[in-house]
Amino acid sequence: MTAPSGAPAPTEPAPAQPGADPDLLYSEPEQDLRAAVRSLLTDRGGPAAVLADLESGRAYDTGLWRSLATDMGTAGLLVPEKLGGQGASAREAAVVLEELGRAVAPVPYLTSAVLAVTALLGCGADRPDVAASLAALAEGRSVGVLAVPLPTAPGALPEPSVRAAADGALTGEVTGVADAAAADVLLVPADGPYGYALYAVDATADGVRTGPGIPLDLTRVPARITLDRAAGRLLAGPETARAAVTGALLTGAGLLASEQLGLAEWCLAETVRHTAQRTQFGRPVGSFQALKHRMAALWLDVASARAAARNAADALATGSPDAPVAVAVAQAYCAPVAVRAAEECIQLHGGIGMTWEHPAHLFLKRAKTDETALGTPGRHRAALAELVDIPAP
Repeated sequence: MTAPSGAPAPTEPAPAQPGADPDLLYSEPEQDLRAAVRSLLTDRGGPAAVLADLESGRAYDTGLWRSLATDMGTAGLLVPEKLGGQGASAREAAVVLEELGRAVAPVPYLTSAVLAVTALLGCGADRPDVAASLAALAEGRSVGVLAVPLPTAPGALPEPSVRAAADGALTGEVTGVADAAAADVLLVPADGPYGYALYAVDATADGVRTGPGIPLDLTRVPARITLDRAAGRLLAGPETARAAVTGALLTGAGLLASEQLGLAEWCLAETVRHTAQRTQFGRPVGSFQALKHRMAALWLDVASARAAARNAADALATGSPDAPVAVAVAQAYCAPVAVRAAEECIQLHGGIGMTWEHPAHLFLKRAKTDETALGTPGRHRAALAELVDIPAP
């Protein structure tokens, strides 16, 4: 398979074997991919650069996206080689998301390279129109967005708020769609003459309006999409469309755990660094026993989150029948850990942690937004109870 520029070729995932243990370790190609992505993000300035650019009014960092998606080829990790992608797996995409979480990078990787790509793959990549769309996304020439509210959980598809006419014209409104302002193509679930269906819509076409929502996380802004007889291209009918959207949400939720892991790792590392340098009463505040205990407890939480996130990524990569369980566990655990890590980061930084000038608030806002994205921890715990046949109290 083709390697992203600046990174080694990913390894082909082995098919899942019944009863096989998950592989939670990072392979050498995955570590090299991490190093390449981290180097790129460091050169771009990391969280400090994100903070400085927040009020630019841009939907996302187009220069960073071009370097990440096109030059390195990471936008096509989940796309088969025959369609212009890298033919990698969820494991490699998870590594990229870990590093993007560490930098709270304002790029549409989760929404375009994961959710939109997975939804299109579920529509049948053997179709020429679907294959062309996948190739454009894989090469970074186009940004795709699955037009569902960001809080939508796998297995909990709401009834579409968009209606499709017999000629494919779409009318309706979808709110809370992450990165919609950055999109070139919208993948819109709609209720039409033949029931539930998925349509592709040019984001700049007549009858399409995108307005910003009210964001907590300024690096992943939600938007309201309004369609007024916008031309839609049918991608999949009822059964295929539902399966494609559900599969995309499941993959997105599983890989979101890796973004939450990266976020938590940055918060822990930055807190340890700060408390080792900040002195009080003539000694580093990190040497105080109470703070040692708090950071040690957080380290254990982050280590456990890493296991949960890697398990979800490996289950998705190998097509394990236990993937829904692994994803539910990862989201139920990783989301609260990311929030706690960000809260501890701000509190243990003292006064400076509460200021706009320090990037810690970016991580808390992303963590809180991610906590409700693709299902809350409570919803995933409820789903897990059903999956493993544990009745609710």
